[in-house]
Amino acid sequence: MKRAASQIVKLGLIQTDVSVSPDANLKKTLGLVERAARSGAQIICTQELFRSQYFCQSENHANFQLAEKIPGPSTDALQKLAKKHKVVIIASLFEKRASGVYHNTAAIIDADGSLLGIYRKMHIPDDPLFYEKFYFTPGDLGFKTWQTRYGKIGVLICWDQWYPEAARLTAMQGAEILFYPTAIGWHPSEKKEYGERQHGAWETIQRSHAVANGCFVASVNRIGHEVIRGVGGDGLEFWGQSFVAGTSGEMLAKASADKEEILIVPVDLAKVDTTRTHWPFLRDRRIDAYGNLTQRLVD
Repeated sequence: MKRAASQIVKLGLIQTDVSVSPDANLKKTLGLVERAARSGAQIICTQELFRSQYFCQSENHANFQLAEKIPGPSTDALQKLAKKHKVVIIASLFEKRASGVYHNTAAIIDADGSLLGIYRKMHIPDDPLFYEKFYFTPGDLGFKTWQTRYGKIGVLICWDQWYPEAARLTAMQGAEILFYPTAIGWHPSEKKEYGERQHGAWETIQRSHAVANGCFVASVNRIGHEVIRGVGGDGLEFWGQSFVAGTSGEMLAKASADKEEILIVPVDLAKVDTTRTHWPFLRDRRIDAYGNLTQRLVD
């Protein structure tokens, strides 16, 4: 098998716990991004909604005060870091688009400090302690890719990771790496009975996106047990274990379940072309037969 020349890019995944202070969380993440850059990372991704605790555990209008404009203070600070260290940064933020219209959004910043664009989370969950439909308007920009200095990337967010359609439509635009900023964890009362299966399903579905699309997948989750002030209850225990999967779904690296980490992972983008050529799933798709995918169900 003839292989293309290597195209090594180092990914940096920022896995942290989160405090009640948005300003402290921003300062902490800026420091970790800088450390990742100094450790050689070239494309750095935060976890989902890194500036705050996972406020979607309840429906509370006061939490809309956590949102910010894009461009705004977080992107301004991150753009300066990106330019200083010549790194690409993917930052997951609570976007205030207008009064009454808010999104769960990822900002994509190139290595020259320019804001390449944004992705707005398309699939919005509504489950116990994950009341996102109260806060987030579904994304209206579709699935997108960006040609960065270090490679062509696609960005999806958390609940999007369960949908093969999202990964496929992003990969079809040439994405070499799919990034998934994430905030997912266990209900503590369910962990003993369901925890292993829940985590296994989460990891498996994302690794399957790498297999089906011949690309790398980088999933960045938070850690910590968050009991929101004023909400109480058992809270959520975030399971960390951020990881990068290779183009055949193999696990390249995985962080711990309970420690703050900067996961630095080299990936060879030449393997995308090699994998897609020798496992030509994109070639053999029956695009003439998939029309029913646009329907909710098929009778």
